Amino acid sequence: MKRFASHFIFTNTGNPLRKGIITLNDDGTIADVRDTFGDLKEESSVEFLNGIIIPGFVNCHCHLELSHLNGAIAQHTGLGKFLALIQKSRNFEPGEIVSSARSADKDLYNEGIVLCADICNTPLTFSLKKDSRIRYTNLLEVFGSDPCKAGERIDEITGLYRESIASGFDSYIVPHTPYAVSLPLFRLIKKYTINNKVTSIHFMETEGEESFLKNHSGPLAESLQREGIIARNLETPPDADSVILDEVTSSGNLILVHNTFVYRDLVKKINSRKKTYWCLCPNANFYIENKIPPADMLLSEGCEIVIGTDSLASNHSLSILSELKTLQHHFPSFRLEDLIRWATINGARALGEEKSFGKIEPGMKPGLLFLENLDLENLRLLPETSVKRLV
Repeated sequence: MKRFASHFIFTNTGNPLRKGIITLNDDGTIADVRDTFGDLKEESSVEFLNGIIIPGFVNCHCHLELSHLNGAIAQHTGLGKFLALIQKSRNFEPGEIVSSARSADKDLYNEGIVLCADICNTPLTFSLKKDSRIRYTNLLEVFGSDPCKAGERIDEITGLYRESIASGFDSYIVPHTPYAVSLPLFRLIKKYTINNKVTSIHFMETEGEESFLKNHSGPLAESLQREGIIARNLETPPDADSVILDEVTSSGNLILVHNTFVYRDLVKKINSRKKTYWCLCPNANFYIENKIPPADMLLSEGCEIVIGTDSLASNHSLSILSELKTLQHHFPSFRLEDLIRWATINGARALGEEKSFGKIEPGMKPGLLFLENLDLENLRLLPETSVKRLV
């Protein structure tokens, strides 16, 4: 049994506790949480930590399969060029891909991540994730812009789905993006995902996404056509809101990933769909498009925000803490309590795992992290703030 205290404990069950005490069973289950109301008496069995204790981080968007591309693609290429470079960089040996993914999994764990939604295009990472100390949800991504090949694409992804289920993972078929999935393929995906507990889709990651859908024009369409990675006979939904409200399954939770170019009217329309979560990966957005999503607007619209890291092809690290620092830097008014909530309990809810993760309360086993080198007086992250796992 272990007992920890710190200046603050962010439990996600109420206001942060000042100098509270957490008692843990040997298996990491929370046995007791005591509020001292700031009047902590010295106890020999309690380890006091100079910082903040929080639940383990939840990463709502990651591409472990792309870890071998760390540093391989230049920054600020724009999304169209970035996708083309990803396509051209996929011919690596499976052993190299798996080795890089295994190293990234260790980094994720060391960065305090306990639960992760991982995008899968192949089964290469299944084995290493079975042995991981992180709980993974596999989101099996399907794409295909040629309407004539929709049946082939759905056959491929259902095969991967069966393999993922057989490996023991919570597994869900998900569409890639509004522009990379033909309308017939969207309809097939919707049929196969009618009972999804979790669905995700890359959404409004680049400025040209809407013009692509509307009339197959604009910078994204031109870039993808120039690189030869979209079909000539395009058949797409007419706009971004119809993708979400009409073509994506209405069951379960929906995670919209990136949202770099969303705007208020679009957000208002989409928020009519219940159980929608807006996943921010600001470091990846800066890496690819040199732009940060309008997180302040999303917050003002009452959006449920969650955090992801994207991949090492589009990020320098897989650190949730780094993503939170970036958000605080660009939006100084954001409260630390909200940032932590987005990176913990909101993510757990988005993945349907809130009964096990995201909160510090008796009976739960959320993992415990210690944040140190903060501005404790103003409750703000600093450039030197770091995270350590307690359990």
